[in-house]
Amino acid sequence: MMRSMFSGVSGLRSHQTMMDVVGNNVANVNTPGYKASQVTFQEALTQTVRGAGPGTGPIGGTNPVQIGLGTQVATVDGIFTQGTAQTTGRATDVMIQGEGYFILGRGAERFYTRAGSFGFDHDGYLVNGNGLQVLGWNADAAGNVDTSQAIGAIRIPAGQVIEPQPTENVTIGGNLSADAEIGSAVRSSVTIYDSLGNAHELVLTFTKTAAGQWSVAAQLGAGSTGTVSISATSVQFNPDGTLNTPQSFDIDITGIPGSQDLSIAVDLNDQSSPLVQYGGTSNPQVISSDGWAMGVLQGVSIGADGTITAQFSNGLTQPVAVIATATFVNPGGLNRVGESTFAASANSGAAVIGQPAAGDRGMLTPGALEMSNVDLAREFTNLIIAQRGFQANSRIITASDELLADLVNIRR
Repeated sequence: MMRSMFSGVSGLRSHQTMMDVVGNNVANVNTPGYKASQVTFQEALTQTVRGAGPGTGPIGGTNPVQIGLGTQVATVDGIFTQGTAQTTGRATDVMIQGEGYFILGRGAERFYTRAGSFGFDHDGYLVNGNGLQVLGWNADAAGNVDTSQAIGAIRIPAGQVIEPQPTENVTIGGNLSADAEIGSAVRSSVTIYDSLGNAHELVLTFTKTAAGQWSVAAQLGAGSTGTVSISATSVQFNPDGTLNTPQSFDIDITGIPGSQDLSIAVDLNDQSSPLVQYGGTSNPQVISSDGWAMGVLQGVSIGADGTITAQFSNGLTQPVAVIATATFVNPGGLNRVGESTFAASANSGAAVIGQPAAGDRGMLTPGALEMSNVDLAREFTNLIIAQRGFQANSRIITASDELLADLVNIRR
């Protein structure tokens, strides 16, 4: 009789644990990156009243007589299915579509999470809401990222600049009209940059001197100071309108205040759009030019492969870091350490670190968060099951108490 009471108590405890798990799941229904849990019960110890008998001769075998001693919680397992996406519009919010976890650091400690609500602190570190640093690989000054190196805290300082690059190459294409009169001129200008990142207008003037021949002159635009010299003074065309010679020339600019001298190679015979002489209108134009002014960091964007690209005020973009993700052989073995983070355990296996969208790792979706995978319909069903189980076990205790009371009253 006492066994039934203790069995009822074990049932109450187990169903209370189930209620705790269900309550935690429901409480975190809107927690980004939260993974639901489920409880599995198992039978507790069993008391053997009589063992099994093999039987001898005409006497048959007998089965064991055993009485269970209640139930207990076997496991509380995590459910690691994909949560739904919620668009936030924040450039630093990101979710993993598929396998993997973001890696967070606090000193030598490592944590793992599916909650990708990140932002930058005052030192430029990419962190989550609790100040844990997001780990990955930082790019060098040229924008190159080596993902074979050890991961570290991603840092993009506010006010980061990209150094100016002086102009070294200009490509000119278009048409110099074969119908133009001798002595007619046409101009084309290009913006060039000196070693300080200052912009200057460089004006090229083509003047027709004879059939199939044009002179070339170069000068700086208004407001710029410097001496311009050019290695070729004319260009010639073949009868079919294609360029004869020269196909390129150099422009040297000296005396720009505070700047190094410039040497610019001008290409007239680009394969896709060379300078030609056909009938019609003259329209020489700049096909391409390099060089740029100094740029100040204005914003960042995150790609599907985890690459963080910085946008600068000079219109250039450059990779500055790559977010790392980790996968585990057994994600169910991860330890929950609170704040929507996990830690590796002996049964989860070691973290396998790599770049998103590589191998079996999921790709990233910027401007979105992965929401909880809690299924409210399932949780409310489990709530009813837990409540009914708790109620039934309480009735076992009540009935056992009544039997004990009847036993005590036998002498009355």
